[in-house]
Amino acid sequence: MKKLLLICIVIMSVFIKAQPFTLHSVGEPKEFSLQIYYGRVGRGAFVQYKGEKGIIPLQIKSVTTDSTGRSDGQPDFTSYVWDEIADGKVNGTYRLTEGLRQISDVSYERKKDGRKFKLAMTENKKDTYDGINKYFLNGVMISFNHFYSDDLSFKYADGTYFKTVLPSIDNADAARQSIIDDYNFDGYDDVAFSIPDAGMGVYRTFTIWLYNPVNKRFEELKEPDYSQSQCSCLCDVSIDKSKKLLNTGCRGGARWWQDTYRFGKNGTLKWIHSKEETEK
Repeated sequence: MKKLLLICIVIMSVFIKAQPFTLHSVGEPKEFSLQIYYGRVGRGAFVQYKGEKGIIPLQIKSVTTDSTGRSDGQPDFTSYVWDEIADGKVNGTYRLTEGLRQISDVSYERKKDGRKFKLAMTENKKDTYDGINKYFLNGVMISFNHFYSDDLSFKYADGTYFKTVLPSIDNADAARQSIIDDYNFDGYDDVAFSIPDAGMGVYRTFTIWLYNPVNKRFEELKEPDYSQSQCSCLCDVSIDKSKKLLNTGCRGGARWWQDTYRFGKNGTLKWIHSKEETEK
């Protein structure tokens, strides 16, 4: 029973963490509110105050996870600390702790005078979550939807937009996941989106957008030559940062396979080797 509960917690936390949180001030003469957006391990974060068109970028400072309650079927609690960045300088610090369904210990400390503002989560009055999410990554605003739309857009610093469409989700009960990581090991964060495979849904297929620091644009990672690999997709993608390798995994018949790739000088993936995975 505890294992089943933990599985449910993990699944539900994917959706909860996808949502931007709406926060309001506590104990202030004039109440204010804002939304905070962030992705994997707090990356791609920013805040937008109610009534303001502009955003304030946040730089992740620390992430700590308390998993001591797992043995009792309790969720993890993850605490984030961000620096508020304005004109390249740190103006203040945001803190919050995230659980399964809500956040706590939320505050903002203003650097110029050390004043601390207490914040609390504002309950969503909507019946359902609309699935909309955004990241601010490498100076680019990325907008997408976890459930109801396949649209993906990039708004660049010069005001130009690039709009495209992500692969559709076949299963109405599934969700699009998003991951921020440095997939090509160049020191810049990239963004990936994954959905269940169109067959049995036993693995997830990835669409990866790499940030190009030269032209300051995101470019979709081209799929590699699959003539030697066991998997013909970017599936269950993981990266080995120490060896600068990208791994994919899939199931063929009753077997699970892992293919390993390395990025070539031209930025394309080159197959290195494949192996059968004995456990999955």
